[in-house]
Amino acid sequence: MLSQLFINKIAVIDKASIDFERGFTVLTGETGAGKSIIIDAIHVLLGERASKDLIRTGEKMASVSAVFSDLPDDILSLAESFGVPVEDDASLLIYREIRTEGKSACKINGAPVTVAMLKEIGQLLVSIHGQHESYELLSEHLPIQYIDSFGELASLLTSYQNSYHKLKEIQKRLDSFNSDEGEKARQIDLLRYQIEEISSADIHVGEQDELITERNSIRNHEKISSSVEKTQNLLVGDEERNGILSDITMAAEEMESLSEWLADAEKASQKLREAQYLLEDADEIIREINVDFDTTSLDIIENRLDLLHKLHLKYGTDEEQILSYLITCEQKLHDIEFADEEREKLETEYEKEKEKAILLAKQLSGSRKKAAERFAKQVKEELQFLNMLGFEFLVEVSRVPLNNKGCDKVQFLVSANKGEPPKPMSKIASGGELSRIMLSIKTVLSGKDNIDTLIFDEIDTGISGEAANKVGEKLRHVSLNRQVICITHLAQMASFADNHLFIAKNEREGRTFTEVTILDENKRIDELARIIGGNEITELKRKMAKEMLDKVLDK
Repeated sequence: MLSQLFINKIAVIDKASIDFERGFTVLTGETGAGKSIIIDAIHVLLGERASKDLIRTGEKMASVSAVFSDLPDDILSLAESFGVPVEDDASLLIYREIRTEGKSACKINGAPVTVAMLKEIGQLLVSIHGQHESYELLSEHLPIQYIDSFGELASLLTSYQNSYHKLKEIQKRLDSFNSDEGEKARQIDLLRYQIEEISSADIHVGEQDELITERNSIRNHEKISSSVEKTQNLLVGDEERNGILSDITMAAEEMESLSEWLADAEKASQKLREAQYLLEDADEIIREINVDFDTTSLDIIENRLDLLHKLHLKYGTDEEQILSYLITCEQKLHDIEFADEEREKLETEYEKEKEKAILLAKQLSGSRKKAAERFAKQVKEELQFLNMLGFEFLVEVSRVPLNNKGCDKVQFLVSANKGEPPKPMSKIASGGELSRIMLSIKTVLSGKDNIDTLIFDEIDTGISGEAANKVGEKLRHVSLNRQVICITHLAQMASFADNHLFIAKNEREGRTFTEVTILDENKRIDELARIIGGNEITELKRKMAKEMLDKVLDK
């Protein structure tokens, strides 16, 4: 539940701290005092769009924070998945900051979160219902969502949507086969040319590096031959002198002859023998070096490198990319040349998936019709309780072509007068009737989600008298299991509240300030009297207000 709300520098509210209780809480006050701004602040807190226009004039930033307590495990687990630390008290402190310059900041329990994360959690914490949402009943999208929620059809809808999306993907692939025949011919010619050009080159990975090395060797063959010969002479000697290898071998033998008397001589001989063996290995390697270069092959190598360079420019930066491009071309050519076979395969797959989607859509439609019948009956009972006697409410489920929601169009039909045929709500229902229909629907749906806090923003628009009493009674009934917060202009509705908050607008030093006060019993009587008859509070009005409160307590 929403336990505390703190608003800072938003519109006419400089600073306001509000403590909320369980049960039914009403907010009242004169028009323009800032009641709707409190709702706007809660919207911002729950991740809705934060307009910089909300920031109080002359300020550079504004903020809203709230404590939600006694939260269920699923909300706490979601918060933890976002990296939010969760304490044992099962509560969350949510903070959002808006700035005139720069991005806004969002935090939960001190941990930074994105607006998307905030919105995902916010949807589970609070459900806000206002006049704008009542008018959404007139849209063609909301009714089907309500029926699916009431019938608990999310799993069946997901199964259908998975099949439908797969069907659309197959259709997209089939459509790709229907391109212009001339374009297909051009693609085939291009692909065959590219395949032939790469294949005939017969390249292999690393070839360019090998050719560059070979080319450099040929270009420097004289220096290579000279260095190899000189090194061999130094190692093994020539006609004029012994080589290093011979000298080291003799030195090792001299030290070995002294090893009987000198330990260091034996160590020296071992090191010399190691040097001898290393030099012999080096000599063997040098003898294997090929110094017989075919200088006539240099033109062949240059031509080959030139070919590889052209292929690199067209098909990839190295041989591996070129060969990968070849495989891609071969696959594309295969797909085009064997398009008829692939099309037949896809058409078979399409018909199979279409049959599955239609079956799931029919199952979904059947479940919706059953749910719609139960839903209409329960909503009608709620409407009768709200003093809308003789008001007919029906849910029409009609067949439409397959779409993302199935094969149904769901529409709410109403008849305000007995004997008149039900028609779409947009042609009949008034603002006040829409408010009561929305309350009835939300009451019926209340058991289908775990949202603990319901906020109703001026749901009393267009109603009065006994209807207002019924709406107030219904809200009080809903608050037995959930926290209900309601902004109202009607004394009848306000009298049903467990808690009453008064929103007042004052002026200090030429600035407007909004303050929130918790009313005790006497102040509640005064506020109800003010709502009944204006700012002049008489004893008669106070008596009427007290009777309202007493009547609620007697129920």
